[in-house]
Amino acid sequence: MSLVAVPQSLMFPGPLALQSGHAISDYSLAYETYGELNAARDNAVLVCHALNASHHVAGVYEGQPRSEGWWDNMIGPGKPVDTRRFFVIGVNNLGSCFGSTGPMHVNPATGRMYGADFPVVTVEDWVNAQAVLLDALGIDSLAAVMGGSLGGMQALSWTLQYPERVRHAVVVASAPSLTAQNIAFNEVARRAIVTDPDFNGGHFYEHGVVPKRGLRIARMIGHITYQSDDLMNEKFGRALRDAVEGATAGSSESAADFRYSTQEVEFQIESYLRYNGDKFSEYFDANTYLLITRALDYFDPARAHGGSLKAALARARAQFLLVSFTTDWRFAPARSREIVKALLDNRRSVSYAEIDAPHGHDAFLLDDVRYMSVVRSYFERIAAEESLP
Repeated sequence: MSLVAVPQSLMFPGPLALQSGHAISDYSLAYETYGELNAARDNAVLVCHALNASHHVAGVYEGQPRSEGWWDNMIGPGKPVDTRRFFVIGVNNLGSCFGSTGPMHVNPATGRMYGADFPVVTVEDWVNAQAVLLDALGIDSLAAVMGGSLGGMQALSWTLQYPERVRHAVVVASAPSLTAQNIAFNEVARRAIVTDPDFNGGHFYEHGVVPKRGLRIARMIGHITYQSDDLMNEKFGRALRDAVEGATAGSSESAADFRYSTQEVEFQIESYLRYNGDKFSEYFDANTYLLITRALDYFDPARAHGGSLKAALARARAQFLLVSFTTDWRFAPARSREIVKALLDNRRSVSYAEIDAPHGHDAFLLDDVRYMSVVRSYFERIAAEESLP
């Protein structure tokens, strides 16, 4: 059963101080809530989103049956995060293109769209903005904060920036920082965007164009890294597109006589990547992509502690659940184990599950029974320990 989701928005006069030294004023945050806040106001769960997701975490929009939230399999009545017990909040990050103030909005100081002039934002900035929203909603303490991938970084940062406000943290398919290889993938994607002739230095809105070619390539790169080699081989292998196969079927040409093309899409995997790239370029903002991937690159709580993750996580007071997936090579299990070790070295309460799943990084969005059972059990434990009805 899915909930009916209702988009909401709050405007904040600010200023919100940013890590870059700049500040942003007169900004809005888009959000959704599911379930009911109890009388004690202590059953709230904040869900932090990943790169191309939003505040639409669960449920469907009325009159739009195919509008499920990106984690609808996880959150709702009777689901692992049960909204009959928990009040769940999804917030769209600053700089996004799904409702919160971002590059596509008008800068009140200039009367022009921010575009490339939108200030640099970090994971820590997002957490601070989320805290401001929770203050406005009258929520002082979170039963849990949770997220996958970049959302998991935000959940981890919550336990360091506001340790007294978080009782549990659920960090899924995430890492304490990006590896050099991950930063490299992000940079290649960014270069694809900024070198698109339609990018116009980030002020493409004023020219009535969109750097779709760059966005397509950026998304194609992302898709390659989000899935495992085994899964891509199983789904596509070396199969040619039906149209290509059909063109040669029944003809007098043998496979050896097939005339190859350097321009056309021939393999199914090519078709899949181009389809997803095309779709992404229709709804995602190029400047937002640059901002969010930079925030991913910058996140490294150990940097301020001489590279010691143990020292960085000493501030945390929450209990933790970490989940990783064996075939996730973008956020490998070893990175989650780094967090586990640092927390255990600080004598924190940690549960860890490493799920043997074939889906790569995208596994955190899917319906693996073991994964869902782990999360369900953890939230049932929270409810029991805190005597939530």
